[in-house]
Amino acid sequence: MEIETWWLLVLPLFFALGWVAARIDIRHLLSESRSLPSSYFRGLNFLLNEQPDKAIEAFTEAVKVDPQTIELHFALGSLFRRRGEVERAIRMHQNLVARSDLGKDQKTLALYELAQDYLKAGLLDRAEELFLKLEHTQHAEAVLKFLLEIYEQEKDWQKAIVITGKLESVTGHSHQKDIANFYCEMANNEIMHSRAEAARPHIDRALTHHRLCVRANMLLGDLELTQGKLDAAVTAWKRIETQNPEYLSLVSDRLFRVFKQQDKTAEGITLLRGYLAKYPSLDLLNTVFDGLLESQGAESAYALARDELRRSPTLLGLDKLLEAQLLDAPAERRPDLELTKTLVHQHTRSLAMYKCDHCGFRARQFYWHCPACASWETYSPRRTEEKGLPA
Repeated sequence: MEIETWWLLVLPLFFALGWVAARIDIRHLLSESRSLPSSYFRGLNFLLNEQPDKAIEAFTEAVKVDPQTIELHFALGSLFRRRGEVERAIRMHQNLVARSDLGKDQKTLALYELAQDYLKAGLLDRAEELFLKLEHTQHAEAVLKFLLEIYEQEKDWQKAIVITGKLESVTGHSHQKDIANFYCEMANNEIMHSRAEAARPHIDRALTHHRLCVRANMLLGDLELTQGKLDAAVTAWKRIETQNPEYLSLVSDRLFRVFKQQDKTAEGITLLRGYLAKYPSLDLLNTVFDGLLESQGAESAYALARDELRRSPTLLGLDKLLEAQLLDAPAERRPDLELTKTLVHQHTRSLAMYKCDHCGFRARQFYWHCPACASWETYSPRRTEEKGLPA
């Protein structure tokens, strides 16, 4: 009974204190809002209505009326950058950095925004310099990602590896696949400049960081080939089956050329037909089809295309079937077959594409590094038409 009486006395007091606090907050809010220029609220309204150009005009006017509005300077600088007016964004953020009345956190934020301006403007050296100064601030994760973007643009793979290692420590997420690709980039560069022995350590490190790195074994095969080690090249490419067999389609043509160079065409066709049976692929079909056409004639190539078309119906498969039919077709049937094949071939051009699983960017060429979203190993080795078909 005593407790209930105590609550009856205290509860009105709590309500009274809450009412007073709310009144104080409202008065404070009203006094602050009266001090802001009307153009500030017009700018907010334009932003809410997705009219950034008019919002910039309104905010610019508000800054002229009240130059001390630091938050407004930040907002305006970001809007300039997003709009593509990078020079105005740089001036805005440079003025903020130069101000002596900014606190430590605001100064850090101004430098962070300025670094992004430099990056957007393509001034990579200046952007890198500022981002490196911000590496141990509250923006560390974003800063490391921006630095990684810079090093990827500059193809400075050694620095990219160092930054990715730091990014792993900050985020707790593995980036070993990316690191393996950086080593592959360095290996590829050495191979292109005929420095085979310099490439080999990079390939070894790529496989150390990511043992399922298909690209490393593809490069190793290329490396062995440049040194005339044909059997070693075949061994490296065949190892891809244990990593991810879908990628065998990317080396099928190289495998066949090496077997042909060794006068082992039949052995090569047998190997590739085995891959095709287990891992259906349009690129594998193309390689085996061309190999059969060259070594055994149109009838064998036609039988292959027909069987594969029954197993996995695709327009690209039909295109190959029509190609084989044309070779043995009587003269009176050729015009109709040629017309049909031309129509099918024109349509298949839009289907014989590779697609990034991250951003959806489509390309005729296979990429390890998506040119649209800059993600690594997001392209499937299967063409867009065959994706979704049973493996």
